[in-house]
Parts: sequence; C-alpha cells; structure tokens
Amino acid sequence: MIFRCATADPADLDRALAYEGDGPVEALTAEAIREELAENRFRPEWIWFAEDEDGEILARALWWGRTDSERPLALDCLQVRAGVPDPGALAAELLAAGHEAFGALPLYNVSLPGDWRTRPEFAAAVAWRQEAARRAGLTREIERLRYEWTPAAGTAEPTGRLVFREATDEEFLDAFVRLSQGSLDVATQNELRSMDAEELAREDMEFYLDCPGERSWWRLADLPDGTLAGLAIPSATPYHRNVGYLGVVPEQRGKGLIDEVLAEITRFHAAAGARRVTATTDTVNAPMAAAFDRAGYEVTQIRLVLEQPSRA
Repeated sequence: MIFRCATADPADLDRALAYEGDGPVEALTAEAIREELAENRFRPEWIWFAEDEDGEILARALWWGRTDSERPLALDCLQVRAGVPDPGALAAELLAAGHEAFGALPLYNVSLPGDWRTRPEFAAAVAWRQEAARRAGLTREIERLRYEWTPAAGTAEPTGRLVFREATDEEFLDAFVRLSQGSLDVATQNELRSMDAEELAREDMEFYLDCPGERSWWRLADLPDGTLAGLAIPSATPYHRNVGYLGVVPEQRGKGLIDEVLAEITRFHAAAGARRVTATTDTVNAPMAAAFDRAGYEVTQIRLVLEQPSRA
C-alpha cells in the first residue's frame, strides 16, 4: 500500500478529485473541492490517499485550512472504499502518514444527521472513523450541535436589561478569563486542565482575532449600573456569519441574560444583511442549546469532533 499526497500535476489532481467514497457520511464533490483549492483552503499537499499496487485509490483524506494557514487546521473528509476488510486500520495509516508530513495532528470534524446513532449504516460508518482517529492520536471526542439562523426566524428587540459597548483588549481579556469559570463548554473544561484561565483567554482572543470577523464587532455586555454581565463576539467563517463567542459571567448566570447576549449578536448580523448565521454548542451544554432554540436557531446537523488531548 502506498500513502501519498496529491501532486500539482493536473492529471494526478484530477484522479484524486474523481475518487468517490462509499458510505452514508457526506463527501465533498469534485466541484466543491476545486472551489476550495482555488481559495487555497485545500491544497494538493493536504489531499492524501492510499493506493494499492495496481494504482487503485482505496482511501482518501482531505485536510482544510484557512487561506493563509501554514498547516491544515482540520480533517474535512475521510473515505474508504466499500469492501476494504479493515477500513479503520487503513484509514489510521493514512491519517498517520498525513500527520507525519504536517508535523501536527489537526482535529477531525465529522458532520452527521441528528439521528445518526439510530441508523445502522451511519453508526457503522462512524465507528471505523472513530477507530482510525484513535489509532492516529485523536483520542478525545466532543459532540456538538450545529445551529443555523435565517431571517425567517426574526430578531428580538432590545429589552434594556443589558448595555453593549466597545472595550479595550485588556477588558476583553478579563472578560474571557471570568467567563471560563464554571463554563459548561467541554473544550474550555479540557483546556483548563492543562493551562490557567489567562493563558486560555489569550488563546481564545487570538483565535477570534484570526477569524474573518472584525475586531470592531466585539462588545462587552454591562448591566445598566455598569457591572460587567457578559461578552458578545459576532464572528464569521470564510463562508458565512456566525455567533462566535458569547457568555455571561458566573455571578450573573441563571437570570436569562444569555438570551440578551445572543439576541445582540443576531441583531448585529441581521442588520448587516446576513442571510444565514451559524453557531455550535456542545450537546451537553443544555442551557446554551435552549437559548439557541428560544432565539429561533434550528439544529441542522451533529458535529462529532475528534481531536488530540490537551498538552500536559
């Protein structure tokens, strides 16, 4: 078995893109892949496949990054031909080859329908992907709900319970630190096992500063008396507007203020003409999921995130 990336040769790239995977997990079309290649979010060296001695492609992995990324940020698509005796083992070798070339272990996002566990074909397809990810070092799993808002859902009018304002980087850093305390977000909980709250806050700020959304969109949320209540960061992906980061400080939780923060982000995007706003939250974060439901966001898919554990 040969594991290699695609080359810049058009014929080799065409062959890699023409591969059609088997199974129920949605795969990208050749047209979609070419669009991503044109934007430099897919690159030939990030498209890996396993081919047998006859040159037949038996598995393919597509890694994604931002236009200016030095290395891929996420595995976007993993496919193995039907009939391969041990798809998990073959996929694990393919991932390991890619990881070695990248010098990193990008996370793997698997997009699934909400009822995937009750559908045997999906459960089986996920099982071998989970096995491959674990063998390749992506041993931590987080299941997330992907939400979407459209103008048909409307927006809530401001109630006056919170005042939203611009703030300095130092003020935002402090707010990030305070919001991490007692957070139900699984990623936040995991990261706080290996770093302190300020270090995590700096990483979170750097992440959102690197997103396509503008820093000028960010707002702190205060009570009318000036007491800090929360944080609202409208953001964006290369494809559409999204909610980004939001939360309420521990001492103000349980008062329904998260609805006010989410409404502010939604209004902001709607005022800019957004036709779609996406958001994600962990399946175990019931309060946040309930807030999205109340705001008219609808679940469009489940996202299973497979990633390497936090550094010690």
